[in-house]
Amino acid sequence: MTGVELRGGRVADAIRQHRLIAILRRVEPRDSLLALVDELADAGVRVFEITMDAAAGAEDLAAVRERLDGRDGVVVGAGTILHRRQLDEALGVHADFGVAPVFDPRLMAAALEAGLPFVPGGMTPTEIARAWEGGATFVKLFPASAVGPSFVRELRGPLPDLALIPTGGIDAVNAASFLSAGAAAIGIGSALARADAATRRALVRSVMTVAPV
Repeated sequence: MTGVELRGGRVADAIRQHRLIAILRRVEPRDSLLALVDELADAGVRVFEITMDAAAGAEDLAAVRERLDGRDGVVVGAGTILHRRQLDEALGVHADFGVAPVFDPRLMAAALEAGLPFVPGGMTPTEIARAWEGGATFVKLFPASAVGPSFVRELRGPLPDLALIPTGGIDAVNAASFLSAGAAAIGIGSALARADAATRRALVRSVMTVAPV
C-alpha cells in the first residue's frame, strides 16, 4: 500500500474511531506497564503507543501486544522512532504503526515502503504540509501545548484534509478543545501515566464523548 492508501487502512480507521492514543514512555518495571495497559484497556482505550527510546522498548511493545491479544479493535504502535534501527526493531515486533517527534523524509519513506502507517512530527505549517504531502498517515503536532487548539483550527482552514494528532502537554484541561478544533485524534502520555485510576478513567471517558467535527 502507498502512504495515501494507508490512510484508509485498518490502523488509521482505528485511530480515527477511538481518537485517543495512550502514549506509554518508559513505564517500569514491565509488570507495572502491563498492569497500566490492562487498566487503560478496561477503561476503553484501544490505541497504545510504546516508545522506542528505552533499551527494552521493542520487548515492551511485544509484551503489550501479547497482553492485549484477543481484545477487539486494539492497535499497538511504536513511538519516538528517530533512527532506522528503531524502525527495524518496531517492524520486527510487528508494531501496527510508527510515530516520530520530527519529520525525517527518509525514515518515513522506509516505514511506508514496509507498509507501516507512519505519523511524523511537525510544528510549523510548512513542516506539517510537507509531511502530509509525503504520504504521512497522520501528522503529529508536537509539542501541541506550545500552540494550543486554535492552531489546529486555523491550520485546517487552508488545509481541510489535514489529519493532525496533537501530542505533548495534552491533559484533561485541553483534550476536548483539541478534538473540537478538528484534530483527528490526540496523544496523551504523562497525564495518563501519572494519574490515579479514577482520573485516568475520567479522562478517557471525556475524550470518548467529544463529538467528531
